[in-house]
Amino acid sequence: MKKVLFVASEAVPFIKTGGLADVVGSLPKCFNKEEYDVRVIIPKYTCISEEYKNMMEYKAHFYMDLAWRRQYVGILGLEYEGIQFYFIDNEYYLGGVKPYGNAYEDIEKFAFFSKAALSALPVIGFQPDIVHCHDWQTGLIPVFLKDRFHEGEFFSNMKSIMTIHNLKFQGKWDYETVMDITGLPEYYFAPDKLEAYGDANFLKGGIVYADAVTTVSSSYAEEIKSPFYGESLDGLMRARSNVLSGIVNGIDYEEYDPATDTYITQNYNAINFRKEKIKNKRALQQELGLEVNDKKFMVGIVSRLTDQKGLDLIECVMDDLCALDLQLVVLGTGDEKYENMFRHYDWKYNDKVSANIFYSEAMSHKIYASCDAFLMPSLFEPCGLSQLMSLRYGTVPIVRETGGLKDTVEPYDQHNNSGTGFSFTNYNAHEMLDIIKYALHVYTNRKREWNKIIDRGMAADFSWNTSARKYEELYNRL
Repeated sequence: MKKVLFVASEAVPFIKTGGLADVVGSLPKCFNKEEYDVRVIIPKYTCISEEYKNMMEYKAHFYMDLAWRRQYVGILGLEYEGIQFYFIDNEYYLGGVKPYGNAYEDIEKFAFFSKAALSALPVIGFQPDIVHCHDWQTGLIPVFLKDRFHEGEFFSNMKSIMTIHNLKFQGKWDYETVMDITGLPEYYFAPDKLEAYGDANFLKGGIVYADAVTTVSSSYAEEIKSPFYGESLDGLMRARSNVLSGIVNGIDYEEYDPATDTYITQNYNAINFRKEKIKNKRALQQELGLEVNDKKFMVGIVSRLTDQKGLDLIECVMDDLCALDLQLVVLGTGDEKYENMFRHYDWKYNDKVSANIFYSEAMSHKIYASCDAFLMPSLFEPCGLSQLMSLRYGTVPIVRETGGLKDTVEPYDQHNNSGTGFSFTNYNAHEMLDIIKYALHVYTNRKREWNKIIDRGMAADFSWNTSARKYEELYNRL
C-alpha cells in the first residue's frame, strides 16, 4: 500500500479561492483505494464554515519551534467522502476573514504551516511515502525534508512532488526576513537554491528540492521553459526538465453533469441534447432580458476579469463582435476597467450583451448549459477548467492555443470531421474575431456538423479518473 499526503493551502469543500481547491478536494477520491492511501492536510482557517468545523475532531497538539519562536500546533481530523483530512490549527496565523491576506503575513503563515504539517506526521502516526505539495504555499516542504527532517528514520525515505498550478504566484519576500522566520541556515539562500533576484522564493525552493515537479497540462510544462511564460524561472524549469511533467486537471463529473444539475432549467444528456438543451437557452435569454430567439448564436464567458484571460482582445474588437448576429453573456468580477467595459457594452447593445459583474455558482452552471459557444482567449492558461465544463455541457469552446486549452480542445477540421471546438494561435484580436465568425458560420449553415462537434465534446473524458491514473504512474516511478 503506497501512502501519499497532499499538502495544500485550500481544498473543497472546506475553503476555496480558485481551481487549486478543486484539485486537492476532488483528486484524492479517484485513486485506487486498494493500492493508495491518500490523505490531505490543510490549514484550519477560522473562516472555514461552522458546519465543517463542528464535524472536525481533536487529534492532538504540541509546541513547535519556528526559528526563535515557540508556536502552538493543533491537529484536527475529519473523514469526508471517504478521504481522511487533517487540519493544522493555530489562531494567531490562521485567523481573519479570508485565507490569504497581505504578502508578509502569508509568508510567515505558510512557513509555519509547512513545518507544522511535517511535524504533525509522527504525532498522527501517518508515514507517507510521498508528500505531494501544491503551489508556493507548500514550497518549503521539500526544502525542510532535505534539511532538518532528514535525520531520523521517520522522514529519511520520504519523496516529495511539487505541483505548480500557476507559476505567476511564487511567494517572494526578502531573504533576511525569510531566514529569520524559517530558521534555515544562510547556505539555503543562494541563487541555486531559494534565492531569486535578491529575494527568497518559496516556489523556487520547492522546485529545486522536490524529487519530481509537475504542472497542470503538458503544453504548460513546455511553455514555462520559455522566457515569455516562465515568470523569470524559465532557466530553472529548463534545468529541471528531466523531472518536469504535465498532467492535465479534471473536473468533478458528478458536480458538473447536465443530466442531474439542479441549477439548470432543463436537464439533458449526450443523446437528447438536440431537443432539450435549447430550453435552457430560452430560459436564460428571458432571465437576462435578451431577445428570446433560438437562432441567435449565444456566446458565454465565465471568468476572472483580468489581463491573463485575454479580455484586452475582446475589448479591441467589441464593436465588431456586437455587429455580428450573436449574443454575449458575461459572468465574473475582476479589474475595474474590464468590469466597466462590459457594463458599457451592456448599456450600448442592451439586446445583445448581458454583463453580470458578480459571481454566482448557479449562474455559471446556467451559462455552461445554455450557450452555444464558450469563449476563452487567454494570454496563458496553466490548465483551465471552464473549457472542460463547457465540453461536458455540450457548449462548444472557442479558445486560444495555449497551455491546457491547447491540450484539451481539439480544433474543428471540416475535412476529417474531427474536433471538439475552435481555436486560434496568435494573441491577436482579429485572429480571435475571425475564428468566432467561422464558428458562427458553422453554427448557422452547417447545423449537423455543429451537433457532431458537440457529440465529440460530450464524449471526451476529462473526469478526475483519467488524471488520477497518470499521478499513480508518477508515484510508482518515484
